[in-house]
Amino acid sequence: MRTSSIVFLTWALAACGPSASPKPPMGAGDSAFADLQARGGVAMGVNQYTSRHVFEELPDGGRIALQRDAADSEGADRIRRHMHEIAGRFAAGDFTLPGFVHARAVPGTEIMAARRAAIAYAVDTLPRGAALRIRSADSTAVRAIHEFLAFQRHDHHAGAHSDS
Repeated sequence: MRTSSIVFLTWALAACGPSASPKPPMGAGDSAFADLQARGGVAMGVNQYTSRHVFEELPDGGRIALQRDAADSEGADRIRRHMHEIAGRFAAGDFTLPGFVHARAVPGTEIMAARRAAIAYAVDTLPRGAALRIRSADSTAVRAIHEFLAFQRHDHHAGAHSDS
């Protein structure tokens, strides 16, 4: 109940702020995607339309990178804090934030939570944001990580790799 209250309060406060509603680019008629982007902006603290996600599957897990499109030290700092927050939450088996952003259960998270002791999370600083490296030697956990990343890549209309 406390997490739900915090998420709602965060959303409500963000909705009142001057940059609360990231505007979709012209021609973006997908309302489900616009809703996802808005929830992502609340959860991550940066406009999703002016940030770039990358979800990369690797043999031992994967990598999630998020960077601002242009130099923005405040936005980059918010991304870094967000990545550290989700690293801690994921390590504890808490995947409520992706569930909030996607407004549904996210594939792979149930197994990732159950096998959390077999998964390591590390945050790396990138020039305009951060990356979360996810590693495991457990093949079941790696399959779940790949499922999680594929879902994220699809829902966020994101790339699979980066030259960052």
